[in-house]
Amino acid sequence: MSIFGTMKTAVSGMNAQANRLGTVGDNIANSSTVGYKRSSTAFSTLVLPSTQGSYSSGGVETNVRYSIAEQGGIQYTTSSTDLAIQGEGFFIVSDPNGTPYLTRAGAFVKDATGFLKNTAGFNLMGYPYGTNPPAAVVNGFNGLEEININDFGMVSSPSTAGSFPANLDKGAAIVPLANRPGANAATAVITNKSSLTAYDHAGAKVLYDFYYTKTGAGPDTWEVSVYRQDQSTNGGFPYTATAPKVLVQQTVTLEFDPNTNKLKTTAPASPNSITFVDPNDGATPAQSIKIDLSDMTQFAAAFTPGKGIIDGNAPSPITDVEIGGDGLVTAVYQDGGRRPIYQVALATVPSIDKLLPQNGNVYLPTNDSGVVTIGFPQAGAFGQIYSGALESSNVDIASELTEMIESQRVYTANSKVFQTGSDLMDVLINLKR
Repeated sequence: MSIFGTMKTAVSGMNAQANRLGTVGDNIANSSTVGYKRSSTAFSTLVLPSTQGSYSSGGVETNVRYSIAEQGGIQYTTSSTDLAIQGEGFFIVSDPNGTPYLTRAGAFVKDATGFLKNTAGFNLMGYPYGTNPPAAVVNGFNGLEEININDFGMVSSPSTAGSFPANLDKGAAIVPLANRPGANAATAVITNKSSLTAYDHAGAKVLYDFYYTKTGAGPDTWEVSVYRQDQSTNGGFPYTATAPKVLVQQTVTLEFDPNTNKLKTTAPASPNSITFVDPNDGATPAQSIKIDLSDMTQFAAAFTPGKGIIDGNAPSPITDVEIGGDGLVTAVYQDGGRRPIYQVALATVPSIDKLLPQNGNVYLPTNDSGVVTIGFPQAGAFGQIYSGALESSNVDIASELTEMIESQRVYTANSKVFQTGSDLMDVLINLKR
């Protein structure tokens, strides 16, 4: 047996414990880091060839392992842009150069330019939300964009559809054809009237007047006529428009079933909506608005308009963003309007613990981790996003302190082996004296 070999073995043991102590130190230092995943040191033997009469001591080597797949605890916060993942998946973020990374650190805050940036300076990425929900690119980062709230800071959308139910009095008087609002004459007889606010392409409010008139076509037949209110004459008929403005006028005939006092559904069925076109804001194509009337009734009671609902919104700044469990980012506007603007995507790999850690609590895929798969939260194997919450580190301080004490003791024992080998060398040297 070589005494020098024994001393080298002891040095190998001390180096191994120093590496172990390094991982313990990292874990303790990052025990409060959002989304941090603990590291540990695994040991393996180094064996040298030995003969029957002589043993050659080898050594030990270390391999650092990361518990990236281990879930940390969820802690709730007061910020709606703080995000945590319960289950599998990683947020996709990018650095200032646009390089994508994976992370579980979801402490995102909107910066001065509108980007959702976490404490390490990485920007959250997602798919822009258009007229239809986005589709994930399963095997790549194509299509992902850095989420920027300021891009939607002042927007408006035109009204295209709504509903405006009402109860029409079954006992109302019949109005002759020439005096019905649909004739747009100064002699029009107004039985019932209500108005609905909509929005044009510029976000301007536009009031539309709805007139309800019982006709003589049948005992349960009514006309509904729509006009643009600012085209009325002193608040009444006739409605006119001076060029280049265009008169907005539309009439539909409704027929009620006397058995149910609701719109007739048997042949010939009654129309259940009214659609009118308003080209006066100059947009192309012209604004078309469809109002659902399917909940209209005809009971022997006074005219009672229901709650009018219509889409579209006026220009309004964003006051907040909401992020759902499915990753849908919704802009909340000052006027109460909401608009989906992005869809947060999650990424995963076949071997999560083989991801390569980088500065800023982010990870890069490697050959050992496998190909990245991208999808949406709550779909397939991907977990759920919690808004107003953060994932804590998965470090257990008690376990780390125990490992620290153990590492210290083993390091000391290895140093004693080294010291003993050194003493034996002194004995050999003194034999020559």
